[in-house]
Amino acid sequence: MGIIKTSKLIFDYIRRDEEENVEEVNRAIDGVSLDIEAGQFVAILGHNGSGKSTFAKQLNAILLPTEGTVWIQGLDTSKEENLWEVRKRTGMVFQNPDNQIIGNVVEEDVGFGPENLGVPTDEIWKRVDESLEAVGMAAYRMKSPNKLSGGQKQRVAIAGVMAMKPECIVLDEPTAMLDPTGRKEVVKTVGELNRKEGITVILITHYMEEVIHADRVIVMDDGKVVMQGTPKEVFSRVEELKSYRLDVPQVTELAYELQKNGVELPDGILTLEELMEYLLPVFAERFPDQIKL
Repeated sequence: MGIIKTSKLIFDYIRRDEEENVEEVNRAIDGVSLDIEAGQFVAILGHNGSGKSTFAKQLNAILLPTEGTVWIQGLDTSKEENLWEVRKRTGMVFQNPDNQIIGNVVEEDVGFGPENLGVPTDEIWKRVDESLEAVGMAAYRMKSPNKLSGGQKQRVAIAGVMAMKPECIVLDEPTAMLDPTGRKEVVKTVGELNRKEGITVILITHYMEEVIHADRVIVMDDGKVVMQGTPKEVFSRVEELKSYRLDVPQVTELAYELQKNGVELPDGILTLEELMEYLLPVFAERFPDQIKL
């Protein structure tokens, strides 16, 4: 069993009237079974309403299964006696950092979580130092969060989760409210935490470019897992992704259109460097006077 495992997971949003009679049932997750290994960087994609954010909330026991089971390091999230430990082991970062930052000074905010866990004071400050350093925000430790950019606030929110020493961090569309610069800052930070700290990362997003360096991509639609594999495997299936109302990275789209127009290229090209590696010999052959390899 991996660090996270779900078996036949079902979750229904149930609306009741004033007398607690069921008025409406909306199935948000429908029979999802997954096994995620420790240390993996897993990206979950899906259009709005696909169930990806509801799934994220299952991993921290914010929501509990209607049917099926979620295990975090072997702990069943539906058992009340496990909730505290589950939430210690799985940290959550949400869309809007303003909803997660509560301190008046950056270092106080990062230290808030460990303090609530009863961590000794000396250890709290050690964790604050390490977490701010890891996300590149040590120079801002005495600043007010209100003076930071959106990307910087989100990095502080990530540091606050890191300071609680979780085994896994779940990020629910953490760049949705950020500009392109802020998105790059956050994605770079998340990738480095995974590579350097070995933290398991679950990234929920609808920005395709954010997932090209993930170990595994999972695509959800209508509450089900409909595709999964490496980024190259998933983004090779351009038409199938579009049928689920998803795009592919711009470079992948360009390569796909060139393929359709007769240029010989492999499926699933993810970066501009990779595309140019294949295109330069083609251009050199066609325009030998202009291009020298």
